[in-house]
Amino acid sequence: MALIKKEVVDQIILQADIVEVVGDFVSLKKKGQNMWACCPFHHEKSPSFSVAPNKGIYKCFGCGKAGNSVQFIMDIEGTSYVEALKYLAKKYSIDIEEDQSPAAVQAQNERDSLYILSDFAKKYYVNALHKHDEGQSIGAPYFKQRGLSAATIQKFELGYSLDSWDDFTKAALEKGYQLKYLEETGLTIVRQEEGKQYDRFRGRVMFPIQNVSGRTIGFGARTLKTNDKKSPKYVNSPESPIYHKSDVLYGMYQAKQAIRQEDNCYLVEGYLDVLSLHQGGIENVVASSGTSLTENQIKLIGRYTKNITVLYDGDPAGIKASLRGIDLILEGGLNVNVVLFPDGDDPDSYIRKVGDTAFKEHLAKHSQDFISFKSELYAQEAKDNPVKKADAIREMVVSIAKIPDAIKRSVFLKQCSILFGIDEQVLISEYNKIHLTEQKNSRPQQSQSSSYGSAPASYAPGSFEEMAAEAEAAAAAEAAMYEEEDQQETGQNDLLRTREREVIRFILNYADKEVEEGLTASQFMLGELEDIEFKTPIYKKLFELCRLKLEQGFLPTASEFMQHEEKEIRTEVVDLLSEKYELSKGWAVHEIIVPHESDLVSYGSEREVLRLKWRNVQLMIKDQMDTLPRLTDAQELDKTLRTIKALKEFEKQIADLLGIVVSR
Repeated sequence: MALIKKEVVDQIILQADIVEVVGDFVSLKKKGQNMWACCPFHHEKSPSFSVAPNKGIYKCFGCGKAGNSVQFIMDIEGTSYVEALKYLAKKYSIDIEEDQSPAAVQAQNERDSLYILSDFAKKYYVNALHKHDEGQSIGAPYFKQRGLSAATIQKFELGYSLDSWDDFTKAALEKGYQLKYLEETGLTIVRQEEGKQYDRFRGRVMFPIQNVSGRTIGFGARTLKTNDKKSPKYVNSPESPIYHKSDVLYGMYQAKQAIRQEDNCYLVEGYLDVLSLHQGGIENVVASSGTSLTENQIKLIGRYTKNITVLYDGDPAGIKASLRGIDLILEGGLNVNVVLFPDGDDPDSYIRKVGDTAFKEHLAKHSQDFISFKSELYAQEAKDNPVKKADAIREMVVSIAKIPDAIKRSVFLKQCSILFGIDEQVLISEYNKIHLTEQKNSRPQQSQSSSYGSAPASYAPGSFEEMAAEAEAAAAAEAAMYEEEDQQETGQNDLLRTREREVIRFILNYADKEVEEGLTASQFMLGELEDIEFKTPIYKKLFELCRLKLEQGFLPTASEFMQHEEKEIRTEVVDLLSEKYELSKGWAVHEIIVPHESDLVSYGSEREVLRLKWRNVQLMIKDQMDTLPRLTDAQELDKTLRTIKALKEFEKQIADLLGIVVSR
């Protein structure tokens, strides 16, 4: 595996100006010390996205996205850490020397060769469309007939493949591209036994397929021959090391920014649906390219939004066949809405028929959640047939059971009961049956007697519902019994978490600030708390990392932790460095001096240490008090009481230093 040298990574991060990097994607405005904008990761009207130039970080106080320049590129482009570093290295003209094994070099060279060849093919097809007589007389008129503008054709780099057996293959070989790569990408079909090779795509308009980074990885091609019944209408590139059709959505590269901003993704079926909607100003749209929706495609959408709106044409048979996709989306934890078009129309034909404005109005007016959509679909089919109605309700519950979020499931079950006029408890019982059956099927088969179809004789039909109801009742009773105790414990844990967070925040923000001559804030705080064990996992990790850096002779600076391999640590560090509010300049105008925390580091670091110690002593007292009722030995009881007394005295000493009155 390729590794970028650490000194090069450090150079990239040092040179990457957070304002320049973020400014390539959003329009920033200065307010106080920081820059602000509407967040590119979620839809909002008031700016809550902050960039701190002096700290080299960004933070959205709305959706929580945060990080440095590298993390921003990872978030905005959906790339890996290494790809983000390469992006920034290219932007700032930094040469990357990668440490690679010979095998890794070979594998990377192979992939690069496929990418380079695919890019050559794209440019070849674009040139054929615009410069060749055949492309001008056959390909261009087709796109014009479909209402596509020159700007749309250029934006999506549409092309044309000449109606020749091997024109492209010859051109590629003449340019020095190897035949094995032509075959591997599927651009050329090789018949070894016949000693022949010919172009896969002939006499077709070409739709380049790109990954999320914009690199061409494959092609979709549509024939323009109406008299050839044997030739398929569409031909796509075969699977290759760079193209896996189950992982790719057509138009995602062009749509990802709009999907984030609108917090919604329109899902269509074909290339022309995407092109026509983009041209009509609806850019948050992608296509599954005529294939069944896959889990990986849903995960890809989920990187940019949790909301999908599926656009269906009016064909009932096609809709029923596509319902599996909705269940997959629900199972992936995403929200689904559906829009239907009149029978005979698809998104492409309908927007060309009614125009951009009317199309957008149709989307707004006819968008419905999947429950309403599916219930209407099945209700029309069932009508007055009780058996079909029961089957329809069961289908609805099967879909609802796919939803991982318990609250959403509950809401949809209630909505389904209203729409079908059926008792909600019946639906819950049906859901319990489905859930229990799935659980049973997911476990290894143990014996014939434990299967659903052969329950013990002591259980009457419907006993699974009874068992589920009993289990729910028992769980509710147990939850009620411990609710008050859990609330108290949660409150105490939250207070401890707050104190631990503040200690880490102080260490990272003021690591090199002196609290007295020769002693920094980080050295003082880490020394004072060396016997304290942090309870919150993330702050325990950060405290140990800070202590390790100090032991190695370095100050624990936040900039290094922002490059940590664990995303949780990177995100938390940025959060600890971010400040949502700044003092207005009006205070200075009126000569009101308000000291900043950075002016009182010595005072602040001492108080944060005392506050954490005070909270820990309180928890230690509680633990000792909790053991008292269980003690039967007199000596143990006396020892515990003495410990509690000593802890309470220590608590009072700390409280006095903090100026806190402790109740007796």
